[in-house]
Amino acid sequence: MMRRLLSAAVLSLALLPGFGQPSLAEVRSAIFAGGCFWCVEADFDKVPGVVSTVSGYAGGSTENPTYRNYSSGGHREVVKIDFDDAKVSYDRLLEIFFRSVDPTDAGGQFCDRGESYSTAVYALDDAQKAAAEKAKQEADAALGGKVVTPVLGPVTFWPAEDYHQNYYQGGNRILSRFGLVKQSDAYKGYRQGCGRDARVRQVWGEAAYTGIGK
Repeated sequence: MMRRLLSAAVLSLALLPGFGQPSLAEVRSAIFAGGCFWCVEADFDKVPGVVSTVSGYAGGSTENPTYRNYSSGGHREVVKIDFDDAKVSYDRLLEIFFRSVDPTDAGGQFCDRGESYSTAVYALDDAQKAAAEKAKQEADAALGGKVVTPVLGPVTFWPAEDYHQNYYQGGNRILSRFGLVKQSDAYKGYRQGCGRDARVRQVWGEAAYTGIGK
């Protein structure tokens, strides 16, 4: 009986407007391109203070891009990160971003090649642009002047198809190059096979942020 009463009380509180969620004034957005958006989403979902992540496309000239045509339209794979800036700052997200990718590679990321997989920070306002340029300079100094990641924006964000969202958590069984496996296991096999974490450790050493979303 007591457990039922407690459960009912928790449910009642949860239904109150705004309960358990940061106030609208505290929610900000960041848009990062870091290669495969499955991996970027998986990494940032584990960062305390991140409210939500959405995989998508940005930076191109076409409207309503899809997975079939986003690359030909000049878009990159990106992730929009909504975060509670009372718990995690944009500066901190930039620090994590640069150290979870290979910002010295202008031709793509890891085994995924082409501009659509290349890195970028899409600043949404002047303050973000200044912060991103500063974070880029710090990363560049740490890596001996090799950082090629551009700071761009503002930009229109286009959400990707539903089946791309939270791909790394998917429980459906799919036919992949690894055979008939759970989607989450296919993701892990892809991430390891693509060499993402190994390359980030090679570039950043002890400063690397790797495997956050495993």
